Amino acid sequence: MIKGFPMKYNTEQTIDFFEADIEYQLDRPDDIRLWLTNLVIEEKCGIEKIQYIFCTDEYLLGINKQYLEHDYYTDIITFPINNSKTAIKSDIYISVDRVIENAKSYGVSTTQECYRVIAHGLLHLCGYDDATDDEKKIMRERENYYLDKVL
Repeated sequence: MIKGFPMKYNTEQTIDFFEADIEYQLDRPDDIRLWLTNLVIEEKCGIEKIQYIFCTDEYLLGINKQYLEHDYYTDIITFPINNSKTAIKSDIYISVDRVIENAKSYGVSTTQECYRVIAHGLLHLCGYDDATDDEKKIMRERENYYLDKVL
């Protein structure tokens, strides 16, 4: 159940969940699609097509090295395909390994951490950044706000 959002979903948009090199089933995929749809509506954005791709640390490290020239593990990499906030189109890669490790570190469930990372990637596409301490604080506040609606 999604709290505090109208129950609507635009069928002209797509939000899909895939697996790259790992078997991973997202809990409640239809609810998560609705949650993300309403997140972008509230942020005054829109979705054309978003593909979330779940993978291992090693898979995402390869992407990080190849495309960003970074040699470290990360939980998420977001590749915007266009720069339109009203028709977001993006591929978002999420390391399930990092999500599990971060959940342990933060003392939260893997599901909660996964939802946080999913929202984090989309919030970047809606214009939020996390390069500075102030930006990180705002990003975390938005993540928590939306997590309260899905958990």
